[in-house]
Amino acid sequence: MSVTSNDIRQAIHTLGLIGQPLCVHSSLRSFGTVEGGATAIIDGLLAEGCTVLVPSFTYDFGIVPPHDPAMRPPRNGRDYASIDATMPQGNNRVYTSEITEVSSDMGTIPATLVRMQQRIRGNHPLNSFAAVGPLAQELIADQRPLDVYAPFRALIAAHGSIVLMGVGLDCMTFIHYAEQQSGRNLFRRCALGPDGQPMLVEVGSCSRGFGQLAPVLAPFRRQFYVGQSLWQVFPSQQALEALVRAIQEDPSITHCGLPDCERCNDAVQGGPILTPG
Repeated sequence: MSVTSNDIRQAIHTLGLIGQPLCVHSSLRSFGTVEGGATAIIDGLLAEGCTVLVPSFTYDFGIVPPHDPAMRPPRNGRDYASIDATMPQGNNRVYTSEITEVSSDMGTIPATLVRMQQRIRGNHPLNSFAAVGPLAQELIADQRPLDVYAPFRALIAAHGSIVLMGVGLDCMTFIHYAEQQSGRNLFRRCALGPDGQPMLVEVGSCSRGFGQLAPVLAPFRRQFYVGQSLWQVFPSQQALEALVRAIQEDPSITHCGLPDCERCNDAVQGGPILTPG
């Protein structure tokens, strides 16, 4: 039986999410057959007054950092020698919020949302967010290359929630924000700025170990099936408080378990060592 836009609307009613801003991480395939595809999912959310916020990352805008110590901070979750040897050179693309591309692993729903005429997209060449709905401008307005998770501050201020649609905690970008709020520096990567010159931007860490945080979030997690898709819903303020507390008490809780994971190893130690200013 196909999932319809009305099924999405009913789920929003059942979960008490009417009118809320929602950060959505999703797998369209998890639903089974959807009548109207990704557009029907988004339309169902909008029909209940929700604002839909999604990650719309564009990794291909990353460049090799210049050989300048300020552009290559230590403990930054990467082997610079390996990057010099393997990362494609000569990328001269400059990101703007008007582009409609997203990296392939973002999924069909974000790819559909960024092509919507009324969407708002953030100012970040690698990790932009995009939103559509009544609070789209408020959620996106403050995102900057060195303030990547500003949309999450706005989501919390608007009493929003995070919704995982058929995906696990390893897709929950909000946990990176909790890492930052727990005291970790976010990693720095390099992209071209509007002037065509290299600049540093904030990005998150490895997320393969985030499933270990399930018990931390379980007390206020709500679950609901829409078609074959298991939705997990987390109120943003409660999630942040619980996650920050857990990470501060046990920094290794986010580690993916691979001994040679540079991002996890450096994140657990506090992230990159940054030069003031």
